[in-house]
Amino acid sequence: MKSGFAQKLNRYLPITEWLPRYKRDDLSGDLSAGLTVGIMLIPQGMAYAMLAGLEPIHGLYAVTVPLLLYALFGTSRQLAVGPVAMVSLLTAAGIGGLNASSPAEYLGYALTLAFLVGLIQFGMGACDWASW
Repeated sequence: MKSGFAQKLNRYLPITEWLPRYKRDDLSGDLSAGLTVGIMLIPQGMAYAMLAGLEPIHGLYAVTVPLLLYALFGTSRQLAVGPVAMVSLLTAAGIGGLNASSPAEYLGYALTLAFLVGLIQFGMGACDWASW
């Protein structure tokens, strides 16, 4: 029987539950899958950044950071995480009308939009946790 702290830790940080049970036999498959996904996401992330009106380097950040965070906090082994075409188009449409005076200001708008969307999603998740 797990302690109350261990249950809460596993609930909010799922990696603490599955990592101790990880099998060495799964490593080669996971490495090849990770390499394949990484190779595919590099050009995809760069293209989606340009679609959103940002520099390609920002697409690499948009690919890497969510995947690393999801490895720590995610609960599904089948969920696809990262930039997608529709979000890129909505970002461009949403902040394009703000008439940014420089690329740095446009980037600031995009980061603010991403932060606010993340904050809303976190708040909705917190409301879901409170209902348990």
